[in-house]
Amino acid sequence: MRIGCLQFAPQVGDIDNNLNRADSCLNKANTDNLDILVLPELAFTGYNFKSLQHISHFLEPSGSGITSLWARTTALKYNCNVVVGYPEKVDVSSKWPTGPEFYNSAIIVNGDGETIANYRKSFLYHTDETWALEGGKGFYEGCIPGLGNTSIGICMDLNPYKFQTPWHAFEFAFHVLEYDSNLVILSMAWMTREDGRMFSRMPNEPDMDTLTYWVTRLEPLIRAEKKEEIIIVFCNRTGIEDDAVYAGTSAVIGIQDGEVKVYGLLGRGERELLVFDTENPPYGKLVYRPESEKSPITSSELLQLGGFPSPLAREHIYLNTNCSKPYPSGNSTETDHSTIDTPPAMANR
Repeated sequence: MRIGCLQFAPQVGDIDNNLNRADSCLNKANTDNLDILVLPELAFTGYNFKSLQHISHFLEPSGSGITSLWARTTALKYNCNVVVGYPEKVDVSSKWPTGPEFYNSAIIVNGDGETIANYRKSFLYHTDETWALEGGKGFYEGCIPGLGNTSIGICMDLNPYKFQTPWHAFEFAFHVLEYDSNLVILSMAWMTREDGRMFSRMPNEPDMDTLTYWVTRLEPLIRAEKKEEIIIVFCNRTGIEDDAVYAGTSAVIGIQDGEVKVYGLLGRGERELLVFDTENPPYGKLVYRPESEKSPITSSELLQLGGFPSPLAREHIYLNTNCSKPYPSGNSTETDHSTIDTPPAMANR
């Protein structure tokens, strides 16, 4: 599967320039034979809106706004599936006197320019709650021709609901297992708590704290030790909007047989298209298990348990903390490792 993950720095309300920023990144990249192109959450409007009034001029009718037009045009141009986030306005005039509904959504368009799905974010971050409703149908799952069983979430969907449900509920991860998805797409506008000036000093370096957090939120997929690989696309944005500093670090990883392989990874401040073919060897492993320490647990057992069978089962997954930015040679050391554990909920979304 050849995946394109577009990381760039849109600005709030700057639609025309945001479109140009995305197109510029694509024009500089090798887009041949893409199967899927993924863009961040609210890709062309920017994310950090303060209220419904603030975002009202940028809301787009379901499937027919500027984002949908761009998605269809781009899908046809590159003959690939496109996933992109946008602020959706739903006309419910037929339900008068109910007013319009607003959602933080992602549209999925196939290579023929046809809309095949429209997903509405289920778990809202507090910024979303100022203007959007929760999507009422749960996380997206469906079989997309050429891609297989696919689960889609938007940013905060990866976290515990409202940061209130137990960490080990792992709502999104168990959804992926339940629907036996082989492809997982997360369109994101994930922030860091770090100071923007300090954080931006190393734009080519990924934020490994953020990547590690994302992986821990998918821990049930690692514990399930599925023989079939699950490809995960984390498509995040970069840049700064007022007090919001975005973590970048977009990545394509594969989870298989209790291990996490890194296929592609961008720095925290890089603005480019990450392209990788999962038929090629990974750069390295972020999480691995020594063969002698594996104890298989099936997906169904994990789902029935709603978590992990015992604290002892958490002791023998190793986190490769040296797997920072993949080198062109593909070399990655695995000498420095520690058991993977639950980090604090890093602020984020």
